[in-house]
Amino acid sequence: MSGAPEILFELRGGVGFVLLNRPSALNALGLPLIEAFDARLEAWATDPAVKAVVVRGAGERAFCAGGDVRSIWKGGRTVGGPASDLFRREYTLIRRIKVLPKPYIALVDGIAMGGGVGVCVHGSHRVATERTMIALPETRIGLFPDVGSAHFLPRLPGALGLYLGLTGVRLKAADALYAGLADHYVESARLPELEAALAAADWASGDPHAVASTTIEAFASDPNAAPLGEYRAAVDRCFGQDSVAAILAALEAEGGDWAERTLETLGACSPTSLKVTFEQLRRGAALGFDDAMIMEFRLSQAFLARHDFHEGIRAIVIDKDNAPKWRPDTLAEVSPDLVEAHFAPLGDSELRFD
Repeated sequence: MSGAPEILFELRGGVGFVLLNRPSALNALGLPLIEAFDARLEAWATDPAVKAVVVRGAGERAFCAGGDVRSIWKGGRTVGGPASDLFRREYTLIRRIKVLPKPYIALVDGIAMGGGVGVCVHGSHRVATERTMIALPETRIGLFPDVGSAHFLPRLPGALGLYLGLTGVRLKAADALYAGLADHYVESARLPELEAALAAADWASGDPHAVASTTIEAFASDPNAAPLGEYRAAVDRCFGQDSVAAILAALEAEGGDWAERTLETLGACSPTSLKVTFEQLRRGAALGFDDAMIMEFRLSQAFLARHDFHEGIRAIVIDKDNAPKWRPDTLAEVSPDLVEAHFAPLGDSELRFD
């Protein structure tokens, strides 16, 4: 598929279909794709011929594996350059999805991580399949869960938001529905039928969002029990604490396989990322969506200038030695002043929405 467009658009029966078309890169969000996607959504938002939008990823592996972190790593620790622009444009796209006045239907047939979660979770209708795998693994690469995580994670039931944001745990379809990150389960083989039904729907018969829901529900089935439900009480006990250190202490006291696995996961994450993420989600619980995105842009620029994000990409994505050298390398060394510095205003460089 060399030379093929990175994103494809088609209008069928009043529905705008979007195909993220970088299967060899797991449909990662590079800047050209982001810009084209945002421009088309802006046009479709006011186009009377477009009643709804359907988004899916090319190939059988991924919906969207997130932002193109390889390009960020190649740019080095530079703030204000192409990497800053990528974050700015990506966040603008995420906000466009969030405020789109028409049904936005994400067919999450495969991996959705990081920015890919942003491209689906803020839509009005999120469809999972047996191939769905949703995760926010940013703390493992020295970053923080972004693309609106500051707004939606604190609003999940109980302590699920902190659990998902700090650990980056992977959710399959049943768990995604249980956590509130997906709305419907449709078998992958039925997605072409669903797309055809959406294109043929009578969008003038009622509220478009209700039409979308009714159409999807005709194809939906039960994904069975959510494994996450089995240890939900433990999640709430351990992650309903007032600091990262207290969470770790609660996990040690909890004991058992789940707590041990979770401690191992957190132990591999950037200590700075863990503490900043905890504070991000605490603040995000009291913020509206736009203010949460502005805060996240400040965080993104702070991380761009620091060691851990680039070291995490190197270790996990580039060299794949899975042995990042964090600075600082312990939670105790991550001071309150260091955490607070990540939230500093950016003056003329702030993220702004029209």
